[in-house]
Amino acid sequence: MEQAWPLKQSKRRVTICGHYGSGKTELAVSLALLAARIKPYVRTALVDLDIANPYFRSREQRQLLEEAGIGVYGSVYREEITAELPALGAAARAPLEDADCLCLVDLGGNGEGAKVLRQFGAYFQDADCCEALAVVNANRPDTATVEGALEHLSDMERAMGIRITGLVNNCHLLRETTAETIAQGRTLCEKVGAATGLPILLNCYPAPLVRREALVKIGFDPKTLMPLGMHMRPTWLDK
Repeated sequence: MEQAWPLKQSKRRVTICGHYGSGKTELAVSLALLAARIKPYVRTALVDLDIANPYFRSREQRQLLEEAGIGVYGSVYREEITAELPALGAAARAPLEDADCLCLVDLGGNGEGAKVLRQFGAYFQDADCCEALAVVNANRPDTATVEGALEHLSDMERAMGIRITGLVNNCHLLRETTAETIAQGRTLCEKVGAATGLPILLNCYPAPLVRREALVKIGFDPKTLMPLGMHMRPTWLDK
């Protein structure tokens, strides 16, 4: 069965933030590829604003994304990590202004990296068309507890200048991830949600490793399940 679009159809500007190692970039790439395939909007674009981390950035999958028909926007220096600056070409604003384009925005992994969103703040004030997702990985030290996750969410909101609207459970142990791993992450996200009033909009799982049916069997709402590829994981990390 074809994966349905897991977010609200009206939300065409989707900001994705999360701590280093949370898997936010993998989510951004996987959402972009899914959108290009099932077309919730006429066009799909990925705006990479992650200027803080020189690794695992979504625009380094530029060829894969562009071959799928996805517009990739980011630093005017493209893949040249030695020339990274918090300056973005005017072209990056084009998909944000396109009413027929789903625009996914991949932010830096901490407060400093997320500040770049303020350059585009005017585009993210309309709650009717904007979603701000916070990716939480319960197996990362800084977000392994409710207190740590809450502190991180607060830091990101202050830096971005907008409110987070939903949580993403992306608990994983790299290639050791199981359905139980993801269930543990859901427990943490439920506690964070209870403290903040934020819903869990997505429960992510690595499609090459965990079967969707196994998650449904242990009580996950199928509508929240989001399969991830492993596009951002270099093979040298498995050695």
